[in-house]
Amino acid sequence: MHPLLTRNRLGLYLLAWVPLTATSAYVLATRGTLGWLPATVLAVAVFLFYAFLCLSAWYPCRATPLGRVSFLRLLLTHLSAAVLISFVWTQAGAALAYAILSPEKFEAIRTQFRPQLNSIFTIGVLLYLLSVAFHYVLIAMEDSRHAEAQAVEARVLARDAELKALKAQVNPHFLFNSLNTVAVLVREGNKATATRVIEQLSDVLRLILGRTEENEVRLDEELHLVRLYLAVEQARFSDRLVPRFSIAPEAAGAAVPSFAIQHVVEYALRDGIARRTESGRVTVSARRDGDTLEVMVEDDGVGIDAGAVAPAGHGIAHTRDRLRNLYGDRATLEIEPSPARGTIARLRIPFRELPRNREPDAAR
Repeated sequence: MHPLLTRNRLGLYLLAWVPLTATSAYVLATRGTLGWLPATVLAVAVFLFYAFLCLSAWYPCRATPLGRVSFLRLLLTHLSAAVLISFVWTQAGAALAYAILSPEKFEAIRTQFRPQLNSIFTIGVLLYLLSVAFHYVLIAMEDSRHAEAQAVEARVLARDAELKALKAQVNPHFLFNSLNTVAVLVREGNKATATRVIEQLSDVLRLILGRTEENEVRLDEELHLVRLYLAVEQARFSDRLVPRFSIAPEAAGAAVPSFAIQHVVEYALRDGIARRTESGRVTVSARRDGDTLEVMVEDDGVGIDAGAVAPAGHGIAHTRDRLRNLYGDRATLEIEPSPARGTIARLRIPFRELPRNREPDAAR
């Protein structure tokens, strides 16, 4: 919908046409044969029609955004539209004058202003181009408001993601499994391993609780959380879980959504490895591909059927929502069966480096 087609905005827009309408009425009344009343009625009708006609500039402006199309296309689009709209306006103006005025006064006005027809046509072109400039300003304002709304929504989603991540890590199943692992280790006399698991679990909780404002973190920071999470789970699975990491050096400082990779790893572990009776592998790899960061989480678990839709649990659906709000259509999260066995989750987001030890920044 056109952003000016609301009561307050449309009123302000039409108010901007008042000086031009008044000037036209003055010219018609003082230099022509019309009285003030018919001159005013005719000027209001003609320019009110053109004011609404110029609203159509919104659509070619949207179709040719500044900075995204060539200057030649921009020029041809708006000049063509200006000529067409101005032609429609001059013809419609003549029709309105014929409908409003008596035949004698219409003929007198047409005869008087016929030499100025090219000038009137040019004025129409210039007014339309002025409307184009106005609409580009309006589009910039609308995009700015939209970006601000997206930033606010992203902050809300980030905090929600932190709570979901905390629940995913501290849900009854996770705590029960972790504490049960500790209890088994203590009964078996393996107090050193039990102590290590408790410390690792404490580190996981501290990292999650410490992310109160960050919408994005460095990849190496996110992978530190993933390693701690897998270490806790590895104590439970023993030799059934083999985590592997293959991280390109240039990707370590890349910005990634907080908890996104952890959610994907959790999905690979609980929907893949946990269903196996034998040893399973979870491999996390990351590399830079031009302006894109690609992170892959691959497991050799039970897998999914080709063409099947992967379950949306364990934060996957929420992670996709965050990707859409943070990066729009520039980010994807695809889950597909591995050619060998298991599942591959492929996360692709725009590559951008984050400095180490930066201040938290939630509005991105």
